Amino acid sequence: MSGIVLAAAKATHAAKATHAATKVAAQIHVPSIRYLGILPVIVMLGGAVVLLAMSSLVTRPLRRRVATVSTLIISLSAFGLAWWQWADVMSHGPYTTIDRAVVVDGFSVFFTVLVTAAMALSALVAEGYLEREGIDGAELHVLALVSASGAILMAQANDLVIVFLGLEILSIALYVLTAFNHKRSASGEAALKYFVLGGFSSAIFVYGIALTYGATGTTNLTQIANFLATNVVVHDGVLLAGMSLLLVGFAFKVAAVPFHMWTPDVYQGAPSPVTGFMAAVAKAGGFAAFLRVFISSFGVLASDWRPVIYGLAIVTLVVGAGLALVQRDIKRMLAYSSINHAGFVLLGLQAATSAGVSSALYYLFAYMFMVIGSFAVVTVIGRTGDHDHDIAAYRGLARRQPLLAFVFAVLLLAQAGVPFTTGFLTKFQVVIASVDAHSVPLAVVAMVSAAVAAFFYLRVSVLMYAPSEEAAELAPVGAPQLVTAGAGGVTSVSGFEAATATRTRLNAALLLEHDGDGTGAEGEGDQEPTGEPDPGGDEAEEERSPVPVPWPAMVAIGICVAVTVVFGIIPAPLVDFAHKATLLFLP
Repeated sequence: MSGIVLAAAKATHAAKATHAATKVAAQIHVPSIRYLGILPVIVMLGGAVVLLAMSSLVTRPLRRRVATVSTLIISLSAFGLAWWQWADVMSHGPYTTIDRAVVVDGFSVFFTVLVTAAMALSALVAEGYLEREGIDGAELHVLALVSASGAILMAQANDLVIVFLGLEILSIALYVLTAFNHKRSASGEAALKYFVLGGFSSAIFVYGIALTYGATGTTNLTQIANFLATNVVVHDGVLLAGMSLLLVGFAFKVAAVPFHMWTPDVYQGAPSPVTGFMAAVAKAGGFAAFLRVFISSFGVLASDWRPVIYGLAIVTLVVGAGLALVQRDIKRMLAYSSINHAGFVLLGLQAATSAGVSSALYYLFAYMFMVIGSFAVVTVIGRTGDHDHDIAAYRGLARRQPLLAFVFAVLLLAQAGVPFTTGFLTKFQVVIASVDAHSVPLAVVAMVSAAVAAFFYLRVSVLMYAPSEEAAELAPVGAPQLVTAGAGGVTSVSGFEAATATRTRLNAALLLEHDGDGTGAEGEGDQEPTGEPDPGGDEAEEERSPVPVPWPAMVAIGICVAVTVVFGIIPAPLVDFAHKATLLFLP
């Protein structure tokens, strides 16, 4: 009898458990997924995984040409899918997917086009660099594809958690790419500095997400905007603290002052193709999330954060232009230049208007072509070892390689804002948006910084075209001068040449001193090269041999120059693209 009761009890318990499991299963919400919205990210990440699998399954390192072609196919496929998304959004309007965590609108599609185009151009530039350095394998391409997918995800994110996910995907791959050139100690040092500071900024950003969630009860950007629009937050300390920490995290990623400390060292230490990719893609991803979060979600609190962006933009413009003046390393100069450009994009954010957002998008798109093209030339001039980046390397470039000097001058002058290039109209539009938002002093500071920045762009351009006797006098502001007296009178040379002359005299003295014991030239010749730049070596010679320009780099530079000039003369298509992307911006 007891056995029957026990069996009945077990059956009843099993029935209750089955009922409970059925009830829980019924409560599980499976979000609908519109795969077209996430196809570009799937293609980029999936392509990276396939490329990595191909590389791991072969006995030898995957040929760099195979890796480059595969990366181009993946990037251009995602580029085509982005235009398919654009047609869909234009026809049916913006939409969200994956339980409103991802948004597909004109804004996100714009950045998808930007990032995929930057990825394709960077792959072309990297091909010649890898061949010159004798590096096979697909590691650089895989990491770049992963990083680019993170930037796209940041643009599509409709939730702070997704923003953080995209930020980490973007950043972690960049940390490794920065240290990719293991032959240079500067590369590893730059990667370590980037990793440590990036870790701090990520922690600050996560804390900002937590405080924002505590104040609003959600991390969804649309729900945050609705909460702030329908509720009056009496005690807003937690909310403002969360917003401030988010701002710090974004400011680090876009290299806004005073969160720019990592930029010059990382740009200088990273391989030159990686630097160009980083300058374009990391800045685009950072500003995409920056604009979406603060314009879309915190638009109601614009009176609280606009003054902060105002001050941030001023110091970013001034510091970026001012410190670029005294740089001798071309990569450090372009690093401070990128900081100055970030200040101009901040003008569009500070305006907090449709015109401001549209001008910021246009600026980022045009800047992508200018900076990748510039670093493509820097990659070529850097020679084997990628360390010949003193501006003396560009002296007389127009005599040795006139076409290369011409395209580099065009790209530099475009960044300076010369008319008939995209750089002129981008600066003009963000300044007009700032004036329309009644931020006239900020617009004045921006124009003054543009005039200051024109000097260091022109200095390099003139150095390439000036005769050798005049080019020798083009030392940076603040560079030490060596005054010598000779038969022809008193002459002055730059600090770079002064160091060369001083070192030559010291070497001669050492040779005389040690000539008797046989430790002279032979002893010095036994030293191992370090692979680091030698500012006092033979690189100071006025005439250098021409550098070979790989055809993939030529294609990338040609595309960048063509876009910069053509859309500078006929700006309507690109301006219209940015304007429509702003109109189709889903709040």
